[in-house]
Amino acid sequence: MPKIKKLLIANRGEIALRIHRACHEMGIETVAVHSTADADAMHVRLANQAICIGPPAAAESYLNIANIISAAEISGADAIHPGYGFLSENAKFAEIVEAHGIIFVGPKPEHIVTMGDKVEAKRTAGRLGLPLVPGSDGAISDVTEAKEIAARIGYPVIIKAASGGGGRGMKVCTSEDQLETLMSQAGSEAKAAFGDATVYMEKYLGNPRHIEFQVFGDGNGNAIHLGERDCSLQRRHQKVLEEAPSPVLGQEDRERMGAVCSKAMADMAYRGAGTIEFLWEDGEFYFIEMNTRLQVEHPVTEMITGLDLVREQIQIAEGRPLTLRQQDVVFRGHAIECRINAEDPRTFAPSPGLVKMFHAPGGMHVRVDSGLYTGYRVPPYYDSMIAKLIVYGTTRNGALRRLRRALQEFVIEGPTTTIPLHQALLDDPDFQAGDYTIKWLEEWLAKQDD
Repeated sequence: MPKIKKLLIANRGEIALRIHRACHEMGIETVAVHSTADADAMHVRLANQAICIGPPAAAESYLNIANIISAAEISGADAIHPGYGFLSENAKFAEIVEAHGIIFVGPKPEHIVTMGDKVEAKRTAGRLGLPLVPGSDGAISDVTEAKEIAARIGYPVIIKAASGGGGRGMKVCTSEDQLETLMSQAGSEAKAAFGDATVYMEKYLGNPRHIEFQVFGDGNGNAIHLGERDCSLQRRHQKVLEEAPSPVLGQEDRERMGAVCSKAMADMAYRGAGTIEFLWEDGEFYFIEMNTRLQVEHPVTEMITGLDLVREQIQIAEGRPLTLRQQDVVFRGHAIECRINAEDPRTFAPSPGLVKMFHAPGGMHVRVDSGLYTGYRVPPYYDSMIAKLIVYGTTRNGALRRLRRALQEFVIEGPTTTIPLHQALLDDPDFQAGDYTIKWLEEWLAKQDD
């Protein structure tokens, strides 16, 4: 089995720093690639080697496959970890990496292709025994066919782009007379955003929760699950806060759905980390998509399992078997993650700029994943998330108390941040009770503006 000696991190920000730390604990040297805007980034400062791959625009740097491969060859890196976002779910990139004799720390390219196309992903999920939302068997382009499907599954329905995500190319239709117009609009949005106008249709669930299962496979038919995360606190389809385990799942449902997910991954011979996402309503799960990469919210899973997910990714990429069997996975306590963005907490307008002071909270079971430091300048070119605050408690109430204390200690002066938003959420009785759905946060925000 090949042992990785030098790994190139094809990403930036907190996830690049997270990967760097795991590598150094494993005795692996790191190569940081960066745009000119990120020359002073923390992961660049700490890496064994740093290579500039282009100007600030992501298309010319972090999405520039040729420059990243060149950096790997120049540095002598024998592996590439894509992190999340950017090229992490780009099958072409994974193929090119492997064609150059470099280890790709991620799934097999064919699985990235399958799960990256939402129509094919749904078809594959059904074949693997994952529960599906009622809807079209595949892509739809004919309005007559769409009307027949909608009449069968019942209104409201949702029209979704087959490629991409983030809420673009999604339209909720409540009646037949809207269908043709909304199909056209969804297709046009999808074409503009992802270069693919393909859409499909599903039954629109009224007020579900968003619950996802973390899975790992070794590529040889062995797979496990690491429990679920509740990601229902969302604004415009973007996650704001995540927790594990979900406040609404019982142990029986957890074991049942976890077993379904791990069997599906074993049947696929899936390799590496993946997340299977579901909508949950009235005690039933419905598959929505699979992310073939590490998730932003992976630390909450690490907190309740004691496992280092990046280390596990790297060992699997080296060709090693899973370090655990399912019966060895033990879930303890409760963990919550707050995404801290450089945004106005009311208007959500981006707020890049100079960090005049940075002080991270500490204490038992408090973790901060961030590349910030005093004197760093948050660039305006990338995602506005600048830190993740993760806390652990033996109970959910204990985790909430620790989170409240940690948020009070967290100091970021300069950019406006969403720390006050998380503090306000902690004061809400519904959140304290774990009584929320994917619509709850936007409704709550609307009330704050009244």
